[in-house]
Amino acid sequence: MQIQRSLSKSRGRLLCSLKRHVRAAGLDRRGVAAIEFGIMIPVLSLMVVSVTDIGLALFHKMQVENAAQAGAQYAIVRGFDTTGVSNAVTAATNSTAITASPKPIQFCGCPTSAGVSTVSCGAVCPSGAQAGTYAMVSAQGTYNTLINYQIVATTYTYSAQSTARLQ
Repeated sequence: MQIQRSLSKSRGRLLCSLKRHVRAAGLDRRGVAAIEFGIMIPVLSLMVVSVTDIGLALFHKMQVENAAQAGAQYAIVRGFDTTGVSNAVTAATNSTAITASPKPIQFCGCPTSAGVSTVSCGAVCPSGAQAGTYAMVSAQGTYNTLINYQIVATTYTYSAQSTARLQ
């Protein structure tokens, strides 16, 4: 009986001490910032990578557009040459994923408010002017995301087209 009372008092003291330590730990604020940082760093890292990935994708899209423009400018300055224009498209960027696809074409057309309408060479346009010679240059490039996000595609194909009057 004496032993039971002693054990009961021991348990009571132990529980009281445990309650005191738990209460003190609940009020202690040291280390909270480190725990919050540990929880938030994966989220912040994913945000940084995602924003970087979006920026790279937009940069790649601009490179495709600039490559199509470079091909059209080449045709304006040096005349239409399918190989030369295609080389100008691929040389306009250091990306090997950008190509002149489909191949550049030369055609005769008349300017309209909606763009250039294709007509036979030597025809007279509705405005009364002679049909002009145009070059249409296309560029295409593929961008692969840095990581697989599972909810969006991992590959994007960008294409751009530029039409310029040669004569």
